[in-house]
Amino acid sequence: MDSREYAFEGATPDIHGYAHVSREATLVGDVTVGPNANVWPGVVLRGDVAPVEVGRESAIGDGAIVHASTVGEKVMVGHGAVLNDARVRDGALVGFNSTVSDAIIGEGSIVAMGTVVPPGYEVPAESFVRGSPATVTPLSETTIDPNEVFEAFSSGDYANLAARHEDLFE
Repeated sequence: MDSREYAFEGATPDIHGYAHVSREATLVGDVTVGPNANVWPGVVLRGDVAPVEVGRESAIGDGAIVHASTVGEKVMVGHGAVLNDARVRDGALVGFNSTVSDAIIGEGSIVAMGTVVPPGYEVPAESFVRGSPATVTPLSETTIDPNEVFEAFSSGDYANLAARHEDLFE
């Protein structure tokens, strides 16, 4: 165990061998990081009150805080986002500086930058979420092309970028 990983009440972080976790990230307790996931500098993954799970090919951007939350597969969590007791389903995107607390973000949904998703929200799959507090619109009722958005912020691209950083990741 190195200086960025901390045990809590007998639970220690479990990082898949193909994951990229920055030396500058902090992982505490019951934390699991899946294959080809990437965790960037300044991220805190804190699994003390409940587990933190980061799924396969997901990206947790610089300075994000994930506490007692589950992040599905191929999810993008933007820089500075806060997830607290949240569930973010597969293929969703949580924008920069957004807050999701005690809520569920549906599969393939997009949470705009700076959005506040308060406790009790259950965002349906393929929705666009924006504002403070959040309002939800089906993606099909917007002019947003989700494929274009996900391509622009593809977590696969972040995995490739992470692999190119020789000193930032172990």
